[in-house]
Amino acid sequence: MSWKLKSLDQLGYISRGRSRHRPRDAAHLYNGPYPFVQTGDVKHAGLYLTKYSQTYSEEGLAQSRLWEIGTLCITIAANIADTAVLAIDACFPDSVIGFIPEKDKADARFVKYLFDAHLQRRYKKFTQGAAQDNLSQGKLLSLQFPVPDIHEQIEIADKISAYDDLIDNNRRRIQLLEQAARLLYKEWFVHLRFPGHEHATITDGVPERWEKKQVKEILGRVKRPRKIKKSEFLDEGPIPCVDQSRDFIGGYTDDEEAVVDIGQPVIVFGDHTRILKFVDFPFACGADGTQLIVSNEEALSQEFLYFALDSIDLSNYFYARHFKFLKDQHIPRPLNKLLSHFTDNTRPILKQIKLLRNQCHCLSQARDLILPRLMNGEVPV
Repeated sequence: MSWKLKSLDQLGYISRGRSRHRPRDAAHLYNGPYPFVQTGDVKHAGLYLTKYSQTYSEEGLAQSRLWEIGTLCITIAANIADTAVLAIDACFPDSVIGFIPEKDKADARFVKYLFDAHLQRRYKKFTQGAAQDNLSQGKLLSLQFPVPDIHEQIEIADKISAYDDLIDNNRRRIQLLEQAARLLYKEWFVHLRFPGHEHATITDGVPERWEKKQVKEILGRVKRPRKIKKSEFLDEGPIPCVDQSRDFIGGYTDDEEAVVDIGQPVIVFGDHTRILKFVDFPFACGADGTQLIVSNEEALSQEFLYFALDSIDLSNYFYARHFKFLKDQHIPRPLNKLLSHFTDNTRPILKQIKLLRNQCHCLSQARDLILPRLMNGEVPV
């Protein structure tokens, strides 16, 4: 087995993303048909990047560049050395570097796993002490790391990506389950096609004996737990930290005093990213402005409250001081029998989601255990 030291430009083409227009946030650049990938999207992507939080217009594309499927995205600012392989054609800014491997020299997945196994910590040291923890393209190209020939790269990447494929499959199943529960809420409580609706009398937009209530009327307590700083996060630990990320797990801690052990599901809002999640396990809080929401009515289950709030447009809910916007919104308050029926239908869905998330966590642990050994050549392929 022969592994040789190589720099990225010896394995393929490398260049920074483009975002030449100033100011960067000019409205005419956005909300078009072209995916615009940012550092946060790369951080939360897994092996392949398919989701993005913003799009470019034709004007946005004109001052940027469209990168093809198979490009490895490497973040050099904000989230340092996070990587993901594009599964869509997309633009990205100059805080992301694009790497296109030469087919006979490198596999994009292998290079991504090199970053995961070795280079993230190394990059942190490289930029330590800077006012802003950034990584330039020049610093990136000055690094060399051992790589085997293309055939062995593919074999190694195949072994590791099998874990990521299972994780991605579970995440797709989670999305389908969440969508099914949301559609059930919409069918029953928005379109009012609930069991027995044929015999219901609609008055002022709601069935007879139902009510329309402001969110603040049904909230029991709104609590802000003590925040765990990201510098206190562990690589692994016994207590998951809820953070403002797509999977909502930002890290781990061993600070038992910070645990929110409420014994029932809660709803968690992330201020700056307007994320609403259903969390049903003890956790510590790693997100600014995270708030725990609990119903003040026993019959009005956490499951119903979650999907009711989820149905509200949160585009105006940005900072904590705008939480009043959410509390002033109206949601239906059906009869207890229908509420119980809805909970009986959605609770198994949420339990299945929890099971799949636990499987994802176990798969991630197994992958991370074998990853450094494969990337060091310690385990034969």
